[in-house]
Amino acid sequence: MSSPRLLVLFGSQTGTAEDVAERLGREARRRRLGCRVLSLDAYPVVNLINEPLVIIVCATAGQGDPPDNMKNFWRFIFRKNLPPTSLCQVDFAVLGLGDSSYVKFNFVAKKLHRRLLQLGGCALVPACLGDDQHELGPDAAIDPWLRELWVQVQERLPSPAGLSAIPPGVPLPSKFTLHFLPGAPKTEEQQAPPAGPQEPPSQLRPFLAPMVSNQRVTGTSHFQDVRLIEFDITSSGVSFAAGDVVLIQPENSASHVQQFCQLLGLDPDQNFMLQPREPDATCPARLPQPCSVRHLVGRYLDVAGVPRRSLFELLASLSPDELEREKLLEFSSAGGQEALHAYCTRPRRTVLEVLCDFPHTAAAVPPDYLLDLIPPIRPRAFSIASSLVALPGRLQVLVAVVQYRTRLKEPRRGLCSCWLASLDPGQGPVQVPLWVQPGNLTFPETADTPVVMVGPGTGVAPFRAAIQERVARGQTGNVLFFGCRQRDQDFYWEAEWQELERRGCLTLVTAFSREQQQKVYVQHRLREHGPLVWELIDQQGACFYLAGNAKSMPAEVTEALTSVFQEQGGLSGPDAASYLTRLQRTLRFQAETWA
Repeated sequence: MSSPRLLVLFGSQTGTAEDVAERLGREARRRRLGCRVLSLDAYPVVNLINEPLVIIVCATAGQGDPPDNMKNFWRFIFRKNLPPTSLCQVDFAVLGLGDSSYVKFNFVAKKLHRRLLQLGGCALVPACLGDDQHELGPDAAIDPWLRELWVQVQERLPSPAGLSAIPPGVPLPSKFTLHFLPGAPKTEEQQAPPAGPQEPPSQLRPFLAPMVSNQRVTGTSHFQDVRLIEFDITSSGVSFAAGDVVLIQPENSASHVQQFCQLLGLDPDQNFMLQPREPDATCPARLPQPCSVRHLVGRYLDVAGVPRRSLFELLASLSPDELEREKLLEFSSAGGQEALHAYCTRPRRTVLEVLCDFPHTAAAVPPDYLLDLIPPIRPRAFSIASSLVALPGRLQVLVAVVQYRTRLKEPRRGLCSCWLASLDPGQGPVQVPLWVQPGNLTFPETADTPVVMVGPGTGVAPFRAAIQERVARGQTGNVLFFGCRQRDQDFYWEAEWQELERRGCLTLVTAFSREQQQKVYVQHRLREHGPLVWELIDQQGACFYLAGNAKSMPAEVTEALTSVFQEQGGLSGPDAASYLTRLQRTLRFQAETWA
């Protein structure tokens, strides 16, 4: 293979952009092209000027934010002092992944494409804007875009003379080899080494936090199980402020581990050493060496996740069964995306369920391909719902347990939330791997700056931390708009809010959507209390915060706030929009939303 010439960089929040980047890397290998695939923040961005051909795959997170693993790249590439000819030697392409139901659809890809052009780069093709809302998902835009992209790439980087492309039905070499160790299998638990005394916990060295309590806080007749979970973080090195998030690394259930191992003919207690095939590649840092199959399947491979197209592509190349291979090839082809969506994406079928549906193929998967086939389990982020000032040595989270039905027989279950809900510290010691990182919300430190917080449902969690912190420090002007379905079913921390109201530390405005014929939400209450909101923001310099589900609530709350500016401040539509933009630019309007 020729020396690396093509560079594929990705910024990924949930793994989709990384999967697309790996797909580009595989296609380059099939065309006999050297190719590196790296996350944007793992690549030394100062070297970009020396790259002849770069493809960047990037998702848009939250409300138009770059993913966590491209934030350093993002800050660098938008430096104002970069010369306009910085990338004049670079040919590039940008592939974006977004959701058109959000206002800032593919904002990161669009802005990055424009910036690379400003710096002198030459675009091979227009930016691709993949859309989760399309009935076939992002691939509806990606497939035709890739056909044009490869035409442009091969004009600049032709395949080596005398070497033909590797056809799709032939498997590429696996990234790693698993060397099984002789001797009696070992069954002890394998954990990452704990963080040292001077370093805070991280994904590679999480803190195994003892769970103190796991309490359901919704009524027994409420449709959703929501838990208030408390951890003991004494002597952990974990430190946080209001607005920060905790990341929790979940694991697969024992029954899923057993079922997976039976399907693939693996001994869960067998140990192995992992070795990369490429000399410059490294093994996943989260996997111990040696590692047991039980640890790999239970704590690393996301067998409960919904598979992406790449799984079907690889299974098709490995399948010894003609009927199964034919169906897998259909699902992995561009023409089979509607069938794949109906089979897999729409009903949320899992990797494990797919393998059960293709048993002859599953039984023939070589262990070396496990890490190519199945992505790693990703940590889940939760807003921290407590303050160290009020609760020293403790960390609390509010977790909505995800469970719903599709046309499949078994209900769909969120891996992390259901795993957490299943843990019972009353039955014996329970430890959960976690670490903390900054969130998108920062609260004013000045004593006289009021805050207006809008947190419907579990979106109230970060505001409980902020209110605890502010009250403990004597900060006044705390206004909370909280919404839920019914007062007696999902009114989180009702007694706590009422006590703070009684003490004059909090102004609470509630919206119980199902307690009257006409549904009432937080955006309606915001309009009703327009004079108070305008007085706090315009006259007293208050900061405005929003947290909760990202689907429609943020846009509706923002619209309500803009109408308050018009009605109470006498601003025109354009002036109200400009006023909101100034608040956002000066961090007096902040949002933390999730899908």
